[in-house]
Amino acid sequence: MNNLKHTAPIIICLAVLCNCSSPQKQAEQTTKEVQQPEWQQLFNGKDLTGWIPKISGHPVDDNFGNTFRVEDGLLTVAYDQYDSFRYQYGHLFYKDKFSKYIIATEYRFVGEQATGGEGWAERNSGIMVNGQDPTTMTVEQDFPISIEVQLLGGLGVGERPTANLCTPGTHVFLGDTLFTDHCINSTSPTFNGEQWVRVEALVLGDSLIRHYVNGINVLEYTRPQVGGGVVSGFDPAAKHDGMPLTEGWISLQSESHPIQFRKVELMNLEAMEVPEGYRK
Repeated sequence: MNNLKHTAPIIICLAVLCNCSSPQKQAEQTTKEVQQPEWQQLFNGKDLTGWIPKISGHPVDDNFGNTFRVEDGLLTVAYDQYDSFRYQYGHLFYKDKFSKYIIATEYRFVGEQATGGEGWAERNSGIMVNGQDPTTMTVEQDFPISIEVQLLGGLGVGERPTANLCTPGTHVFLGDTLFTDHCINSTSPTFNGEQWVRVEALVLGDSLIRHYVNGINVLEYTRPQVGGGVVSGFDPAAKHDGMPLTEGWISLQSESHPIQFRKVELMNLEAMEVPEGYRK
């Protein structure tokens, strides 16, 4: 899959946000922006170097049940060493935090859901962005305070879009309205079976987040901030409601259905001229 082809619309959006004064200058700026950033491979295809597991009921860095592993060059989330899932929601965190970036994954759901997994979690996973430091999560905490780019697979009947928004311990603005529900669907198509799907999220600090599926913008929102519920077992000292999410950690979920990632990459946009405090 041509990464630059799918990512080009995102970079073009950045050029437009920079308020270039003419179409020619926009085109020149777009060319510069496409050439400047480079993909940083967060997953090396060999092992979990640079990644930190945190699974509910277990301390940070305890990869219970070998949940997160590399098989045949794929970052794999599996549950064959579980007798039952038992609400042991997990997240695999990258070691560094970021503020302005594009995070991209190419994923597919495989196999059957783990015994004991909840119905809503079938063919369900996610990319958490601007998330909580894993070292501040309690042993029993189920989800990091973060913004979730929800990954869903089709169930064979009906529509089930991917790259949705969920908000564990957070709120966002949709237009000028504070969104306090837990999840909202994107406009993406449904992906059934074990096909590979590329999902990207453009994250500009606490200003703007956009979700892309195979290069198409399917959802956007602004002003991510701490607030609300849908996280249990957290340390109150780590949850400051109303605090803007200007930066944070990226993580991949384990929610009881096996999933594989063949690519996890990041384009750091810190050096780009992105307008501060952008609002739609």
